[in-house]
Amino acid sequence: MTSTDAASLSSRAREWAAKDPDPATAAALTELLQLADEGSAAANQELADSFSGTLQFGTAGLRAALGPGPNRMNRVVVRRAAAGLAAFLTDAVGKAAPGTRPRAVVGYDARHNSDIFAEETAAIFTAAGIDTFLMPAALPTPLLAFAVRALDCDGGVMVTASHNPPQDNGYKVYLGRHAVAESGRGAQIVAPYDALIAERIEAVGALESIALAADGWTVLDPSVAADYERATAALADPARFPSRDLRIVLTPMHGVGGETAVTVLAAAGFADVTLVAEQAEPDPDFPTVSFPNPEEPGALDLALETAARLDADIVLANDPDADRAAVAAKDPDTGAWRMLRGDEVGALLGAHIVARLAAGSDLAAGSAEPDNAEAPDGGETAGAESAGVFANSIVSSRLLSRIAAAAGYAHEETLTGFKWISRVPRLLYGYEEALGYCVAPELVRDKDGISAAVLIAEMAAAAKAAGKTIFDTLDELYLQHGLHASDQLSIRVADLGLLDAMMNRLRVTPPESFGSSAVETSVDLAEGSEHLPPTDGLLYLTRDQTRVIIRPSGTEPKLKCYLEVLRPVESAAELPEARQAARLALDAVIGDVREALGL
Repeated sequence: MTSTDAASLSSRAREWAAKDPDPATAAALTELLQLADEGSAAANQELADSFSGTLQFGTAGLRAALGPGPNRMNRVVVRRAAAGLAAFLTDAVGKAAPGTRPRAVVGYDARHNSDIFAEETAAIFTAAGIDTFLMPAALPTPLLAFAVRALDCDGGVMVTASHNPPQDNGYKVYLGRHAVAESGRGAQIVAPYDALIAERIEAVGALESIALAADGWTVLDPSVAADYERATAALADPARFPSRDLRIVLTPMHGVGGETAVTVLAAAGFADVTLVAEQAEPDPDFPTVSFPNPEEPGALDLALETAARLDADIVLANDPDADRAAVAAKDPDTGAWRMLRGDEVGALLGAHIVARLAAGSDLAAGSAEPDNAEAPDGGETAGAESAGVFANSIVSSRLLSRIAAAAGYAHEETLTGFKWISRVPRLLYGYEEALGYCVAPELVRDKDGISAAVLIAEMAAAAKAAGKTIFDTLDELYLQHGLHASDQLSIRVADLGLLDAMMNRLRVTPPESFGSSAVETSVDLAEGSEHLPPTDGLLYLTRDQTRVIIRPSGTEPKLKCYLEVLRPVESAAELPEARQAARLALDAVIGDVREALGL
C-alpha cells in the first residue's frame, strides 16, 4: 500500500468514526487507527479489509463479521440497507397496489447486535411510512418466514448469520404479497430482486439523511409464536402414525430454537425430549463448539454423549437460528452413534411424506398454487401435475426424484439455496443436502428445522413401533431405488481469487474420468439451461452414473464438491458389499477431484 493509499484509508476511517452512531464500533475503530499509526501490520490489514470494499447486498442479503467500516456488519451498514429496502418496498407496493401502505415484519436471533439491528430497521421502516411489526423476542428464522405470510406482509427481515461463527451477523430479506409472485410469497429474495434492492441501497444519501422514527412500530404479541407452534405441531398425524414412544435428545446449538422446538414436539405428542444442558440457552459466543453448525466435526459431541447416557432413540439438532435440522441415531451395523447425511434425511422425509399423502394426510393442504402460477420473473410457469411437486437442489441426491416418480409425483431440481426450492410452484416438499427441509410450504416457504423435527420424530417413532430403525427404513429405499451414496469435499481458501483459479483450471483442462469411470456428460452451469438459471458451477456425469458437481460457496470462502455414486442392489444380503463398494468409489472420486484441482 502506498503512502497516499494509507492516508486515504486513514482519512475514510476517521470520518467513519466521527459519524458512527454506535459508540462501541467507533471506539474500536479509534483504537485500530491508533495501532495502525504505531505501525501495526495487523491493524493496517484490518483497516484495509474493512474500508477498501463495500459489503455487497445479494441473494443472501448481507452477512459478514461485526465491526466498523463499509465491509462489515454494523449500524451504519444496516441503516443504509434498511433505507434502501424501505424504498424498494414502497415502490413495489405502489406499483402493484396504488394507495396501499406497505407492511413489513422484522425478526432477530440472539447474536451480538441482532436486537439493535432489528429495532433500527423497524425505526427506519416506520419513518418511511411502512406499517412495521417487530417480533417480540429473539426467535427462530422459520418463525419470521411464517410471520411474513401469516401477517400478509410485503417484506420481512431476519437479522441472523445462521450457523456462521460468533463474530458474524447478517441481514436476510424475504418478500411477500404485493412485492413478489405468489409462488415466492414469504420466500427469500432471488434475482432480480437482489439487484433492485442493491440499487436502492446504493442510492441512499448521507447517513444523517436516513430518518429513524422514535416509535410507531408494533411489537408483536407473543401469540405470533404461539400461532406458529400450534400450526407446526398440527402437522403431526397421530391418527395414521399414532406411536409417540420415542426418546429424543435435542440441542439448539446455543441458538434460539430450543424453547420453540420443545414446545412444538410436546404439542405433537413427543414429551420425552431432553435438551443438552450445556447448549440449551441462547449464547452468542457459542462456547461449547468451535463452529455452530451441526455439520461440523465435533458439533454434536455433547448431544451424542447425552444420548448414549440416556439410551435415547434419536438426536435432533438445530443450528442457531433453527432453520436447519440434523439427525443422529445408533447405527445397528456398527452399534455406534452417527449423524445422518442431509441426503439421507432428505430421502427419509420424502418417503414419509409420500406415505402420509398415500394415507390421506392433509399435510400439504393449501401448499399448491394454481397451475399457471406467476413465475418470479413475471412470466408463467408450466403447470405441474395436480398432485404437487417434490423438489431438491441440483447438488442434492437423485434419490428423491426416484421416490417421487415411483409414487406418481412430479419432481424438480433447482439451483442451490432454499430461495429457489421454496419457489417451485405446487411444492409439496423440498430439501437441500445442507440439512435444510421444507415439509410444510403452506406455513413456512423456507427451510424449517422445527417442522422438520416433528416429522422426523414421527417417522422414527413409526419405525420403532414396527420394530425397525430409521436405518432399516433407509435400506428399504435403497432396495427399491438403488443404493445412493454421497459425500462432499470442501476446500477452504484465504484468497477468494483462488476459487476463480480452480474453476478456470477445470474449464480449461476438464477431467476425463472419476473413479475409473469415463465422463460422458459435462455441463457448465454458468451457461444456464431451459430449467436452471446460470450459476457458477460444473457438473460431470460418468458412464456408471457417478455424478460430480463443483461450485464456489455462496456464503463462505470455499470450493464445494458434491459427489454421488449409485450401486444397484437386489436383496438385503447385498447391501453390506454395495456400501463398501460405494465407499471405495467415493474415495477414488475424491482423489480424482483433488488431482483435477491441482491439489
